[in-house]
Amino acid sequence: MDLILWRCAEAEAGASDLDRRLTAKGRRQAVNVAAWLNQRLPARITLLVSPAMRAQETALALGIPLKPEKALAPGASVEQILKVAGWPAHKSTVVLVGHQPDLGRVIAVLLSEGRGRWAVKKGGLWWLTDRVRNEEAQVVVRSVVTPDLM
Repeated sequence: MDLILWRCAEAEAGASDLDRRLTAKGRRQAVNVAAWLNQRLPARITLLVSPAMRAQETALALGIPLKPEKALAPGASVEQILKVAGWPAHKSTVVLVGHQPDLGRVIAVLLSEGRGRWAVKKGGLWWLTDRVRNEEAQVVVRSVVTPDLM
């Protein structure tokens, strides 16, 4: 399974947390990362998105239907996120648009048994793959993308 953890892009301060919209910079971040993703994504994916407006606006840059998931709201647990994604058994690529520090905690669990503090930059993503080698489950980092390098 491929799991892409995409942090929502830069959002305005102020309004209630779920209603915050992307800034102009955030919209550029989302468009740039979406362009990179669209060149690499397989034909069949599942796009799961936090109910927060900034996450939905980030995901819309992909130009495909999205599925808002209440379980991905800010503060989601690692267990909730992995369950919604179907990790590691889901049959297609899952793109999950969420929040920090939630996504960082998922990365920490998958890559280092929960040790350390992992961060995803605003608008950035981590592309992880699950595989079995020599009868041992492994998580492989396929890519880490940050909008400031695009």
